[in-house]
Amino acid sequence: MTVTDRQSARPDSIDAPGVGSAGPTTTNGATVPRSATRPTSRLRSASQVEVHNGAASTGPSAAPRSRGAWHEGDPVGRRSFVDIGGLDLERGGRLSQVRIAYETWGTLNAARDNVILVEHALTGDSHVSGEAEPGHPSPGWWNSLIGTGRPVDPDDWFVVASNVLGGCQGSTGPSSLAADGRPWGSRFPYVTVRDQVAAEVALLDALGLDRIAAVVGGSMGGMRALEWAVTHPQRVDRCLVLASTAYATADQIAWCQPQLLAIRHDPDYAGGDYYGTGRSPEVGLGLARRIAHITYRTETELSDRFGREAQLGEDPLRDGDRGRFAVESYLDHHAGKLARRFDANSYVRLTEAMNSHDVGRDRGGVTAALARVSADCTVVSVDTDRLYPPRLSDELHAALPTSTRAHITSAFGHDGFLIEEDQVGAIIRDALAR
Repeated sequence: MTVTDRQSARPDSIDAPGVGSAGPTTTNGATVPRSATRPTSRLRSASQVEVHNGAASTGPSAAPRSRGAWHEGDPVGRRSFVDIGGLDLERGGRLSQVRIAYETWGTLNAARDNVILVEHALTGDSHVSGEAEPGHPSPGWWNSLIGTGRPVDPDDWFVVASNVLGGCQGSTGPSSLAADGRPWGSRFPYVTVRDQVAAEVALLDALGLDRIAAVVGGSMGGMRALEWAVTHPQRVDRCLVLASTAYATADQIAWCQPQLLAIRHDPDYAGGDYYGTGRSPEVGLGLARRIAHITYRTETELSDRFGREAQLGEDPLRDGDRGRFAVESYLDHHAGKLARRFDANSYVRLTEAMNSHDVGRDRGGVTAALARVSADCTVVSVDTDRLYPPRLSDELHAALPTSTRAHITSAFGHDGFLIEEDQVGAIIRDALAR
């Protein structure tokens, strides 16, 4: 396994002071265990860890690129990297080399029991908190969560967040280079939520983190948080699942289908091998984002916010070169914004992974699987969420051995778990205090 630090672009290995001691050393702007940054020989075995400053190149600098993905040679920002080696996949096949990008905040305590793992949703990444900067085109997607005086205070907690397997912001995914130096593209295998958690387990193992004080996630991140608690009950003390589910429902899968078709039917998708063609399926990705975004919000919010208003300076009732309604312009904005920061292949693979989610698969059903959980769970729903309706949280809460049920009141639907900062913050504070 290989650990790569963000602090320099130089690929040469370095020596860390005090190697072999039990104390911490600083990397990625936070304090991490020395065992995670111990320099050794170049042998890639599970017991040996290589340390590099910056992202070592794994292919030619002129390799085909995706506009929305992070690539080797780009500014690393606050990312660090771990090469976890090979990963056997749940449904067959194997990724021979997997790299996981991650960020950390805070200090690991002497007892190593203050670790919080934050899981991002579909189009998130490891940049949970922080400013936009080179390497991070957008500010942290949950800036209200982490910081001094915030619900997860780095003075008390050591926070880890990774980019999910199959993503496009530093972890191995379809836009990454395979062993032949070409992007994976259509060759990238089908991965499940369980595969993604297995990669995260390998990451924490490489960092020397055996126990998680809390795993926190919303939406797709909630799926992984719950999978952690089911698969590794001995490692998880608390599990916070926001606006999520124990299994992907028929309705959720149905909403995903037109999104996947929109991308795959874009001529520029080229069967997933559009890297290096000079084209990108941004039309299809934009359509997918429009469909998804409608499910993330509510009818009442859209009605109250936009009504039947025309976009400023446009006439939606004009024949010929028709203008847009304001709500159409709003959807166009979100479509274009995503295309600038996300890769279409990752959108496809991660959406398929969400559809795979079922904690009861091959475990005797959902109820039997949830009975394994020993963590103190907090199950949170948004009252207006039409994609992950509160009934799914009710089911989850009822089946968990130890669970607290919490509710968010919001006009914003599914996105309420990100927007209603005060309510969410209070819930997380209460959960961490138990």
